[in-house]
Amino acid sequence: MSNDKPQGVYASYFASIVGEENAVCLWENIEVGQQKRIQQAITSGNPPSCIVYPRSQEQLAAVIATAHTNNWRVLPCGSGSKLSWGGLAKGVDVVVSTERINQLIEHAVGDFTVTVEAGMKFSDLQALLAKSRQFLAIDPTAPESATIGGIVATGDTGSLRQRYGSVRDQLLGITFLRADGQVAKAGGRVVKNVAGYDLMKLFTGSYGTLGVISQLTFRLYPLPEASGTVVLTGSAEAVSQAANIFRGSALTPVQADLLSAKLVSSLGLGQGLGLIARFQSISESVKEQSNRVLEVGQKLGLDGAIFADGDEVNLWQRLQKQIHTTATESVITCKIGVLPTAAVEILTQVELGLIHISSGLGLLQLKDKNQVLKLRDQLRSQAYRGFLTILEAPVTVKEEVDVWGYTGNALPLMRRIKEQFDSKNILSPGRFVGGI
Repeated sequence: MSNDKPQGVYASYFASIVGEENAVCLWENIEVGQQKRIQQAITSGNPPSCIVYPRSQEQLAAVIATAHTNNWRVLPCGSGSKLSWGGLAKGVDVVVSTERINQLIEHAVGDFTVTVEAGMKFSDLQALLAKSRQFLAIDPTAPESATIGGIVATGDTGSLRQRYGSVRDQLLGITFLRADGQVAKAGGRVVKNVAGYDLMKLFTGSYGTLGVISQLTFRLYPLPEASGTVVLTGSAEAVSQAANIFRGSALTPVQADLLSAKLVSSLGLGQGLGLIARFQSISESVKEQSNRVLEVGQKLGLDGAIFADGDEVNLWQRLQKQIHTTATESVITCKIGVLPTAAVEILTQVELGLIHISSGLGLLQLKDKNQVLKLRDQLRSQAYRGFLTILEAPVTVKEEVDVWGYTGNALPLMRRIKEQFDSKNILSPGRFVGGI
């Protein structure tokens, strides 16, 4: 069903549930920046009627149940920082934001676990955990505004996967609202819990198509004593050799990425391609490992530099910003996967790009859809055994090009899972692979 009812009809239904002033915002009253983010997530046509901000899991359940009863299509979100990722949702009637469901439920300091509501901002959670010298080992896009639920829904891990694995590796428990508004749970609040189905893996990266995440439990790690980052820059061949040596060594970086030449120069790091590696441990280990990387670089004729303290923090913040900020609205941001040994070759073909040394996962900025399709074909070949999906692009591009480019054989299974979780197809319809 499309929102052919007057906007007030939707709003009055939801206002009776959430009650408070400003908890239901009609489309024309939504802040312009938020309107734009929502429009980047939906097919062109009618905008949604309103955005609803429940303040508790109970209110959220009632909102989703009401939408289910009326066959209204829902676009769930947190702060909206990643709404422009993934496929375009079709015929959305209402946007439901969890950003006001944002409380800390439990921080078990001794067990190194934390349970939080989905709307809590990542930066707020890290600040709370830092008081106990702990942290959540995820390095998401837009860390200041991203919510915990949004990070899980988009599977947004970042460079820390080098040491700590992906989002799904950190997740211990999940609570979510089914499409009919019923509360469901999986996992638990302890590291060794194996109760129930492993829905954490299913929901990570599901883009709000299976349920609305309301609460999450994560494993935590102690804050390291010391940190240092090494950057090597130079010719593609030498950087490729350094990466191969790196992968075969006993070095234990927490972050390690290959950088394209334009990314290197825009960060003021020198010329040519780059290899950036961060070590976090006791001071002696950080110094020793950083020096070993510099020695490898020197033998290969690469320029090297070590960053520490404020300079190091600033470097990683600038790197994050550069790879996710597009110079023009026509730029297409893609997520790729490639054999790690072929990463350098791919980076020589693009202007802005970053690929993780060990996993071969990375982010590229491409100029137009023709470059996207050409590179996608190349990555699919036997020599690369990779993939390319579009994260951010103009709506017109997403309407013309398959965002996901999926060619595997699991689509019938994915559709059956969607049918089980959301038989009416009201949650983020069209955002996932194959128009799910």
